[in-house]
Amino acid sequence: VGSEMCIRDSGQNTHIFITIGEIMLRLTPPNHEKIRMASSFEASYGGSEANIALALANLGIDSTFFTVVPNNSLGKSAVRMLRSNDVHCAPVIFSTPEETPTHRMGCYYLETGYGIRASKVTYDRKHSAITEYDFSHYDFERLLEGYTWLHLSGITPALGKSCREMILTCLKIARKKGLTVSFDGNFRSTLWTWEEARDFCTQCLPYVDVLLGIEPCHLWKDETDHSQGDVKDGLPMQPDFQQQEKIFEEFVRRYPNLKCIARHVRYAHTGSENSLKAYMWYQGHTYESRLFTFQILDRVGGGDAFASGLIYAMMKGYEPLDMVNFAVASSAIKHTIHGDGNITDDVDTIRSLMDMSFDIKR
Repeated sequence: VGSEMCIRDSGQNTHIFITIGEIMLRLTPPNHEKIRMASSFEASYGGSEANIALALANLGIDSTFFTVVPNNSLGKSAVRMLRSNDVHCAPVIFSTPEETPTHRMGCYYLETGYGIRASKVTYDRKHSAITEYDFSHYDFERLLEGYTWLHLSGITPALGKSCREMILTCLKIARKKGLTVSFDGNFRSTLWTWEEARDFCTQCLPYVDVLLGIEPCHLWKDETDHSQGDVKDGLPMQPDFQQQEKIFEEFVRRYPNLKCIARHVRYAHTGSENSLKAYMWYQGHTYESRLFTFQILDRVGGGDAFASGLIYAMMKGYEPLDMVNFAVASSAIKHTIHGDGNITDDVDTIRSLMDMSFDIKR
C-alpha cells in the first residue's frame, strides 16, 4: 500500500486488518434483572476494538487483535473466545505479575434495560493489565508490519498515559507505512473529562483516513481564539442533512487527509425500541442512510457494529450509499444479538436488512 490511501479495491479480500485495545469480562444479570436483585451473572467478553475485530473476522476479513491480558484463566478465556471467532491473537501479550503487578483484566457489569428503563453500565477496570504494562520498549513497527488497515478508538488512550503514548506511536507508524487508519472517538465519561478527550482525539486527526463520529474533537471557529467556541456548538443530537453536511465539510477543510467521515444518529423511543440512521461524507459528497427501527435485545456494541459494517463495506468497494446503509444495518442486527460482538457470518443477512427485505431465508 503506497502513501496514497486506496480505500476502495476490486472487491476481493485484499485487506489485512489489525486493531489495538482492551478486552474486558462482562457480567450481566439474566432476564433484565437489576444488579441488586441478581443471584447469578452471565459472563462474556467484549471491548470496542475487540468487537470490531470479531465482527470483521466473522464476515471473512483477515483480522488481528492486539492487547495485554493477565496470564491466568480469565485472560486465556477472553483470547480463546476471540480465536473461536477467527480473530488472530498471535500478538497478544499474556503478562506476568512482575509486568503488571495488579495482574487483572478489566470488568464491567451491565444491567440490560427494558421498556422505559434504560440499560446501565458499571465499570471495574482500573489497574487492568493493559494500563500497567510498560510499552516503552515494545516494537510497534514490527507489530504493524504487513497490515493494510489499522483501527483505533478514543477508549484506549483514556486508560492512562502509557496507552495514550502507544496510540500516538501507532498512528504515526501507520501513516509512515501507508496503512488506512480508522478512528472512533468513543467518549467514556468515566475514564476522562470531555476536554481531555477532545484535546487528545484532535491530536489524532491528522493521521486518520476514516473518522467514525464527530466527537470528541475540537473544531474551533477560530484556532487563535478558542473563546469563540466550536463549529459543532449548538448542533442537535439528531441533526438534519444540511446541518450535518456543514460539519463534515468543515472537518475535511481542516483535515484534508480525511477520506471518509461517518456518524450514526439514534432515536430512543423506549429502552426496548430504537431507530437508527447515519450520515456519511465520502469523495466530496454527503450521504444519508435509510431509517431502521427495531426492538432491542442487547444494545451494547451497536456502535462497534456500525464501525465494522462501514469498514467491511469500504474494504469490499461498495457504492457510497450502500456503504452507509450496510453500516446501519450491521448495527441494527447487532441489537438483536446477546453479547458485545456482532457474530453475524452471513453478509447476505445484513444486505437483506439493508434492502428492507424480511422474508425467511430458505
